[in-house]
Parts: sequence; C-alpha cells; structure tokens
Amino acid sequence: MPAVEPKRDTQTLKALLGVRDLVLGGGVGAGERLSEIALAQTLGVSRTPLRAALSRLEQEGLLELIPSGGYAVRSFTTADVFDAIELRGVLEGTAARLAAERGVPPARLAQMKRLLAELDNTFRDRLEDMLFDRYVELNAEFHAALAALAGSETMRREVERATHLPFASPSAFLEGQEDVPAFRQSLIFAQRQHRDIVSAIEMREGARAEALAREHARLARHNLDFVMGQDRSLMRRVPGLALVSE
Repeated sequence: MPAVEPKRDTQTLKALLGVRDLVLGGGVGAGERLSEIALAQTLGVSRTPLRAALSRLEQEGLLELIPSGGYAVRSFTTADVFDAIELRGVLEGTAARLAAERGVPPARLAQMKRLLAELDNTFRDRLEDMLFDRYVELNAEFHAALAALAGSETMRREVERATHLPFASPSAFLEGQEDVPAFRQSLIFAQRQHRDIVSAIEMREGARAEALAREHARLARHNLDFVMGQDRSLMRRVPGLALVSE
C-alpha cells in the first residue's frame, strides 16, 4: 500500500500539469467541455488521478463545474484578471509586512540577497543581451521565497494558491516575451522594487514593505494593459490570454 500512494500522487501531478498546459496553451477553448476519456488517453493517466486534477483546477479557478456533470474551461474578463493580480499583491504585501514586523533570521535575509545578486547578473551592458529566461526563473524563486519569509506556512500556502489563479503568477506576462523591448525595460524597474522590498523588510518597516509588494504586483497589470491596448499581436504568446474577453 505505501508504494501505491506516491504513484497516484505522481499521476495526479502529471494530469494537473498536463490539463493546465493544454488549457493555457489554447488546446481547448473557453466554455469547452472536457472529456475525461479523451484527456486520460492524451495525457497517459487513469481517470482517478485525472478527476483529482480536474477538481484541483476547478478550485484554482481555471475550470468550472457543469450542472449536468463534468468540467468546462472558464472564460475571463479583463476585470477577472485585474482582480487576480490585485489579490496576489494583497497577499504578498501581507507576507512582506509580517516578515518585517516579526523579523527575519540573518540566514534567510542572506538567501534573499543572494537571489537579488543573481537577478542583477541577468542584466548586461545592453538590454538586448539580458538573460531573459534566467530572470523569469529567478523571479519565480524570489516570489516563492518572499511568501515564506514571514515563517508562516498558512501565509506561504495562501500566496501559492493565489499565484495559481489564471494570469496571477509573478511571471504570467513575461514568459515568451524576451524580444519585446517594453517588457525588458519593465524588468529594470521590477528589480529595483525587489531590492526595496527586501530592504524594507530588513529595516523592519512593515507598512513600507507591504506597500512596495502590492505596487510591485501591479506591474503585471501594466504588462496586460500593454498587450491588450498597444500590441495585440502578443496575445497569442501569453499563456491563457485567449480565454480573456474584452
């Protein structure tokens, strides 16, 4: 029996990632009903872990229950996306404030500063030479570490849950945009905000840390505004944006 559970967990994770990628990648459209049989065959998993994955994605907000049974892909308005980004900002801001108020062990602060230094190293003399993919990877690490900095498993878990909301990930509007100058330019400001957040936490300035983290999350909204209002050709390159109506 002990050997069965890890295998089931692995299959559920495989199904979870597979369905999420299929939906966000445009493999199924907004409002489309998902066929368990077809998905199980496509992903190479049994229907039990698939159902667990579909339930998880419904909780995350990517799918919705159909009254007659089963799941369909949700559609979103731009207001839904803005709300998801705002919610992540509220939670990350709270995590930053708690970390500042409670104090962070020197080893944890040193870890954050190492991440900042690594992020700095992704920039080059010319913005065109920036290590964009490496920045996106380290940016995700930074935000995960920030969520855990208060030493609260409850807070870490809730921030993680919020980042799974469609389009609310810290890198939601960055992946695949390495050749867009406006996005590269925004990362210079984003990195400055990263440093300010860590500095506020180190100085035990809770209100400032919270305000900075909330403002930082809103960069994702600015990126969405750019895609929707200034360069709609980028829409097909942002995972899941096809699910968003005006």
